Amino acid sequence: MSPADALVLRAVGEHLRALAGADLAVRVRIGNVPAAYARRAERKKALTAQSSSRWAGAITRTSEDQYQLARRALNARIGSLRRAIRAIEARLTVPPGTWVRQGRRTVRGYADHVERRAKQQRLQILKGDLRQAVRERDSGQVRVTRGGRRLLNSRHHLYDTMTGPKPLTEADWQAELDSWSEEWSARRMFLTADGEAGVPFGNYTISITPTDGTITVVLPEPLRRQHANAPRGRYVLDAAAVFNHRGEQWADRVGVGAPVRYDITYDPVRRRWYLDASWSTVKKGRQVPVPTLDVLRAHPVLAVDVNADHLAAWILDPCGNPAPAPRPHHRSGAQRSRPTTHAVRDV
Repeated sequence: MSPADALVLRAVGEHLRALAGADLAVRVRIGNVPAAYARRAERKKALTAQSSSRWAGAITRTSEDQYQLARRALNARIGSLRRAIRAIEARLTVPPGTWVRQGRRTVRGYADHVERRAKQQRLQILKGDLRQAVRERDSGQVRVTRGGRRLLNSRHHLYDTMTGPKPLTEADWQAELDSWSEEWSARRMFLTADGEAGVPFGNYTISITPTDGTITVVLPEPLRRQHANAPRGRYVLDAAAVFNHRGEQWADRVGVGAPVRYDITYDPVRRRWYLDASWSTVKKGRQVPVPTLDVLRAHPVLAVDVNADHLAAWILDPCGNPAPAPRPHHRSGAQRSRPTTHAVRDV
C-alpha cells in the first residue's frame, strides 16, 4: 500500500464513518418499526448528497443490520436473565443443605444460609436488570457501540488494562492514548460496498479488475475534487488485489457480473490494509436446505464450532459422539464470516 493510497482510503473511511454514525443514531431513534416505516429512502437521499447513492445504500443497510442485531442481543439477554431468575428461585424454595426431587430433575438447596442470603441479593439485582431490559425492548431503543464495547470500556479503564510497567511516564501515557485512538478510529472506519448484479465486475463502488487486480474506488462527493485521479470521481489505487483463497471462484463471479461485496479494513498493529470479498451462493429469498438427521447419520460428520478467531472441529460418528481418533482440521485464508455453527459431511 502506497502512502497516497493509505491517505485516500483513510479520508474516505473517516468521512463515511461520520455519516454511518449519524445514520445509526437516527435509526435507533426511530425505534422498533416495520421496515416500511424505517424511513430508509429518506435517510438514503440525505446521505447521497454527502457521499453517493451506492455508499448511502450500504450505510443505511448496515444501520438496519446493526439495529436488528442489537434487538436480537437484547432479546437473548432477557431470556438469559429469566432463566437465571428461575434457577435461583427454584433453589431458594429448597432448605439449605438439602435437595428435593421435582419431576425428572433434582433441585439442590444452597450450601448454607450465608450463600442463600447472597443469592437472594443476587436475585433482586437480576430482577432489576430484567425490568430495565424489558423497558428498553418495549421502547424500541437499543445500545450499539460502533467499534466495539470492549474497546470503549478499555478506554474508560485504560490505566488498569495496560500491561506495561507502572507507574507510567507522561510519554508512555500519551503513547497508550495514541495507540487506543488509532485502533478506535480504524475499527469505526466505514469502507463497505455492497455488490450489484449486472454491473461491471459485480460492484460499482469498489471495482476490481480480475486480469491484473486493479482496484478502483468511487469517492464520496466532497472528496472527489481533492483525491480523484480517474474519470467520474474515482480513485485508482497503486496497490493490486490478489485473492489466494477461492480466487478462481471470485474470478468466475466477477467475470459474469455477479454481485460481490467488498470490505476494506485497516490493522493498526500490523500496519496493513486488508480487502475482503464475500458473496452469497444462495439466491435471494431462498434458504440453504438443511440435511435431515437420517442423512447425517449415514456418514461421519465434521462438527464445526465457529469462534471469533478460530474454528474448533471434530469428527463425529453416526451416533453423534466424538470419533475415537481425533483428526486435526485447520482453516486458513482471508475469508471472514459471522459466528455460527455448521455440520457438514467429512469429505
